[in-house]
Amino acid sequence: MSEEAKKHNYSADSIQALEGMEHVRMRPSMYIGDVGVRGLHHLVYEVVDNSIDEALAGHCDRISVTINEDNSITTEDNGRGIPVDIHKKEGISALEVVMTKIGAGGKFDKDSYKVSGGLHGVGVSCVNALSEHLTATVFRDGKIWKQEYERGKSLYPVKQEGATDKRGTTVTFKPDNQIFTQVLEYNYDTLASRLRELAYLNKGITITLTDLRHKNEKGEFESEVFHSKEGLKEFIKFLDGNREPLMKTVIAFEGEKNGVPVEVAMIYNTSYAENLHSYVNNINTHEGGTHLSGFRRGLTHTLKKFADNSGMLDKLKFDVAGDDFREGLTAIVSVKVAEPQFEGQTKTKLGNREVSSSVSQAVSEMLTDYLEEHPDDAKTIVQKVILAAQARNAAQKAREMVQRKTVMSIGGLPGKLSDCSEQDPAQCEVFLVEGDSAGGTAKQGRDRAFQAILPLRGKILNVEKAMSHKVFENEEIKNIFTALGVTIGTEEDSKALNLSKLRYHKIVIMCDADIDGSHIETLILTFFFRYMKELIENGHIYIATPPLYLIKKGAKKQYAWNDDERMAIMESFGDGSKIQRYKGLGEMNAEQLWDTTMNPEFRTLRQVQIDNGLEADRIFSMLMGDEVPPRREFIEKNAVYANIDA
Repeated sequence: MSEEAKKHNYSADSIQALEGMEHVRMRPSMYIGDVGVRGLHHLVYEVVDNSIDEALAGHCDRISVTINEDNSITTEDNGRGIPVDIHKKEGISALEVVMTKIGAGGKFDKDSYKVSGGLHGVGVSCVNALSEHLTATVFRDGKIWKQEYERGKSLYPVKQEGATDKRGTTVTFKPDNQIFTQVLEYNYDTLASRLRELAYLNKGITITLTDLRHKNEKGEFESEVFHSKEGLKEFIKFLDGNREPLMKTVIAFEGEKNGVPVEVAMIYNTSYAENLHSYVNNINTHEGGTHLSGFRRGLTHTLKKFADNSGMLDKLKFDVAGDDFREGLTAIVSVKVAEPQFEGQTKTKLGNREVSSSVSQAVSEMLTDYLEEHPDDAKTIVQKVILAAQARNAAQKAREMVQRKTVMSIGGLPGKLSDCSEQDPAQCEVFLVEGDSAGGTAKQGRDRAFQAILPLRGKILNVEKAMSHKVFENEEIKNIFTALGVTIGTEEDSKALNLSKLRYHKIVIMCDADIDGSHIETLILTFFFRYMKELIENGHIYIATPPLYLIKKGAKKQYAWNDDERMAIMESFGDGSKIQRYKGLGEMNAEQLWDTTMNPEFRTLRQVQIDNGLEADRIFSMLMGDEVPPRREFIEKNAVYANIDA
């Protein structure tokens, strides 16, 4: 057979039978989501999850995570230690089986673990496969055992290295730069957020995070200890620390219903946002599931019954909807399920039907007791529900006006929108531009085939402080809705977003590179997060990055996006170079704006992603809410320097 024929011959020899670790390295995103920032941090979570499972089984109460100087990670716990005796079937140490075999682990043994998080037996072996080097040290039965690996393969059999009175497992791994080609640096705050979350979800456990890469002014390494005595009660107080509560105490329940351990905590605040967060075996199920539907049913049924009996709803001229009972509510639902059934590969939506009734019963009992024991709070909650119902009714009328405007206006589009000629939304992008002046420049510089421009006048409404009907009455927000072709609200769910007619798959926020521009970006992002979160989750929202400087010398010119780039360019140009500082997009001509910020070949777009929904919610409420002290503290902690434009 000729070489050409062999190329086109599809036979059994053409099938690659990749097994275990090889498949993980070939298709890492199938196991950890991606090979970017999120996947890199996910490696840490998988190792920590093993220690958390030991804690859930009652054998561990201390976990430490250390970011080493070379960006490797060390995790240590005081659990039982991974078994090291010979595995009967594999003929090697159980430690090596766990570290090198996909699907191996104690999580499949109901006698070892009743519940578990992580990737169900593939977690630590995946981390091993995606690490250039990993060392596992086990302290068990008075002895120290050790084994090292490179890219998932053991370097030597498990060996004993001495005696000890400690117990537990220590794992040190360095992510493989052949897999993580773009990012290898761990973010302290990202890890801290997840470890803090785990401490709240598993009260009584102490988790320590230490960063050996940097020292503070006192010469100490950055370190935090996470420990919670009250669990979800403290979690609620942390999440709602930037909001004004309607009651002094957190409503909470902890117990077992129909064999399902259920923990629920909730509080009402003066905001207009609904913040429901759910967990199954410590996994954040951001798509919800049966446990969240059970919570909603129990909440609505119990509060509706109380409100009806109180007579406070008698004067309302319209029905109260389920949404009204959740406005201004922050709640966390955490369940432990022996055999969770998740919908899809992402494990973000629980499918176990029996969990729904368990949570519903727990919430009903919790609320009934609380309302009876706290009559003043009960009255305050119902008044909040009535205000929400009135606002929803007003918002519905405002939304209908938006829809009517869409139908009646020419082409159903805002007059300010300069649309593109391309009809395929996947090929189209729209720039939300700060101000009419910059909008005019962007219109001249754009590629009319696929780029649309929507100028926004001034600063849009801060939706964090506004009732929903005020949001839909705002002219700039109405223009965004109609330009995007997105509708909100259905008969079943007044807050549901319909993306079926989304006109652009890239929505680019383009503002001046100054303080005001950053504020406008934040206002727009707050609007998208609160009212169009699906656009962020589906990867449609981007932020443009216009340059700060233009450096010229003779015929040479070069743009700089930060001060380091400016200094480097000036040094390369030598003496006599001139600097132009752009204070706004309007100072650029159309050609410059296209070259630096809009041309797909050269521009830099930052995609907006939600790595941690709880932390994002907390940050938005802090930055854009009414409470000033937390915002001042955040600014003081994160401000490095201020550039005051004269």
